[in-house]
Amino acid sequence: METLQNVLMGFSVVLQPINLLFCFLGVLLGTLVGVLPGIGPVATLSILLPGTFKMDPVTAIIMMAGVYYGAMYGGSITSILVNIPGEAASIITCLDGYQMARQGRAGPALGISAIGSFIGGTFSVFMLMFLAPLLGRAALKFGPPEYFALMVFGLTLLIYLSGGSILKALIMGIAGLFVGSIGMDPVSGEQRFTYGSITLMDGVGLVPVAMGMFGVAEILSNLEVIIKMEVFQTKVKNIWPSWKDWVESRLAILRGSVIGFFLGILPGPSATIASFGSYALERKISKHPEKFGTGAIEGVAGPETANNAAVGGAFIPLLSLGIPANIVMALFLGALMIHGIQPGPLFIPQNPKLFWGLITSMYIGNVMLLILNLPLVGLWVKVLKIPYHLLFPLILLFCLIGVYSLNNNTTEILIMLIFGFIGYLMRKFEYEGAPFLLALVLGPMMENNLRQSLLISKGALSIFFTRPISVVFLLAALMMLLSSFYHHIKRSKRAR
Repeated sequence: METLQNVLMGFSVVLQPINLLFCFLGVLLGTLVGVLPGIGPVATLSILLPGTFKMDPVTAIIMMAGVYYGAMYGGSITSILVNIPGEAASIITCLDGYQMARQGRAGPALGISAIGSFIGGTFSVFMLMFLAPLLGRAALKFGPPEYFALMVFGLTLLIYLSGGSILKALIMGIAGLFVGSIGMDPVSGEQRFTYGSITLMDGVGLVPVAMGMFGVAEILSNLEVIIKMEVFQTKVKNIWPSWKDWVESRLAILRGSVIGFFLGILPGPSATIASFGSYALERKISKHPEKFGTGAIEGVAGPETANNAAVGGAFIPLLSLGIPANIVMALFLGALMIHGIQPGPLFIPQNPKLFWGLITSMYIGNVMLLILNLPLVGLWVKVLKIPYHLLFPLILLFCLIGVYSLNNNTTEILIMLIFGFIGYLMRKFEYEGAPFLLALVLGPMMENNLRQSLLISKGALSIFFTRPISVVFLLAALMMLLSSFYHHIKRSKRAR
């Protein structure tokens, strides 16, 4: 009964005209971002972050969430029609989606993608509704030592799940912790690594770093590559899947919903992992695995459902524990903290309108996306034909205006450009940005919890090893690091 009352309260929040408008703008922009290759939700949210400062927190988070799950929808359109994934989570959709388009079945591919995404997104909203409050209540047993250990575990797990070199990911995590320590010491008030800069006394801001590392760096990387997009010349018709398509894809959609949601809870690129995991499972259990890669509708339905279901799962550790599961959630954490809201065990009881408003907005947003994606496919096909050389000056202009509007400070523009160049070099030398940004966000909180723990124990590190929850998290983090280095050494020996 209490859950029903909370849901009704959430609908009363999201159905306010301003929230409904920004929910629609969020999903529309998210779809556009997903359709256009080379932009992505991370760069878009980084650019939008400054614009949310003067907005109501509920409205801001509803819009940002719409951009995130909207991008998952939009990415499938590019994958199916152009064979270029608009978003990393849609890479696997290219295999069967584009083949369906070549066979004149682009309509059913887009249709089952939109419907599967709606079902996966809706399932994840229901699960988020029930699991987040339960986890939040369990997390009330956490003190500073447990929070410190949990943050170490979260950062280590993200490093462990990084696609590239574990050593490079570890270097980026340590670099992020260092940059997060710049500014005033929270206890003594001493300046650290500020070099007399008034701007750095307040620390290195999340927004200039994120916009530089993911917005500016994205532009620089794409300018090196001439992205020639040729939309497959076929008339998109019969969007609604046939009865045979439904029969073949119904179980893939159900499995994708479950896999996507639970993999979404894990730190790392959860939507991408979920879509690949769903595709691998469908191919493994199929009676005709040879069909995959030649236009199997299950190869579109499962992954597209999974990557949208992963979005709801990713919100659970953020809202109930205060730990971002991936780089997008780190931006959400930054947005909440900018508005003076601290995610964690007390988040739901202290901010019921924000939590339940976000939950119900995701349901309404998924309905909006279904309506947008099915009839407006022709419009998105035209958008795909916009040349990138017309887009990148506008993106750069939005980055510059957004950073300057934060504090009317030209130094922050310089910080953004510096991190844009650093981000570009990171891409060239295959260093991932996610561990860096997550460490930058978690660094100050880790330091505060570490110092509070040491104050409680009068400087004794044993406090972390005498509390069961803390020990479990720290041991798990250590085991992951040792396992990674063991496999790295083993691979190096084989290579030699």
